[in-house]
Amino acid sequence: MTSETLSPAGHLVSAYEGKATNYFTNARADFVRLLPRDPDARVLEIGCGNGATGALALARGRAGRYVGVELMESYANAARDVLSEVRVGDVERMEFDWQPAEFDALILSEVLEHLVEPAQLLRRLSRFVRPGGLVLASSPNIAHWKVLRELVKGRFDLADQGVFDRTHLRWFTPATFAAMFEVAGFRIEHVGPVNPFSPRVELLSRWSSGRLDHLFMTQIAIQARRR
Repeated sequence: MTSETLSPAGHLVSAYEGKATNYFTNARADFVRLLPRDPDARVLEIGCGNGATGALALARGRAGRYVGVELMESYANAARDVLSEVRVGDVERMEFDWQPAEFDALILSEVLEHLVEPAQLLRRLSRFVRPGGLVLASSPNIAHWKVLRELVKGRFDLADQGVFDRTHLRWFTPATFAAMFEVAGFRIEHVGPVNPFSPRVELLSRWSSGRLDHLFMTQIAIQARRR
């Protein structure tokens, strides 16, 4: 099949085929720790990879039903061995038959930056999260000082990973990432870095009352609740 005859989903799959295996397999232990200690909780993850995060949540009693959506069929097949349910396809083109407020938590780990209309997807998904339900998400930060340094030099060189990942279609600062969730019907509880700041940066953050935090977050982490 030539590139001219690939479906939109086919183009997406082709773009991701060169990714390293760990791109799809790393468990988000930080997100699992934030899930409630509820063995009956129902969790939905968009971009579940091979199901590593869901498997960890189930093993630690943070979920009783864990549903994943994954674009890459090979990783979705692996996820089926460890998750309650896995659906395969381009999430922006899929129709979902879940009931309103069916899930207690929604996880979107490093996925929204790959979408054409991430805000539209969030609005679609919000109805499936119960009022007060938890939302955990992360995305690369386009406002990091290293990115700004490259822009000052007139550079925006695409790469295989990181903020300049060639499969990224959208870019966010901490403020715009949080605003997208607010508009979609979620109340932001926390915005911060995925990895804790170093002691030196933490000191600078305190000195500046957080006003410079956006310069030092490599990835943005969001914790929110469905209104």
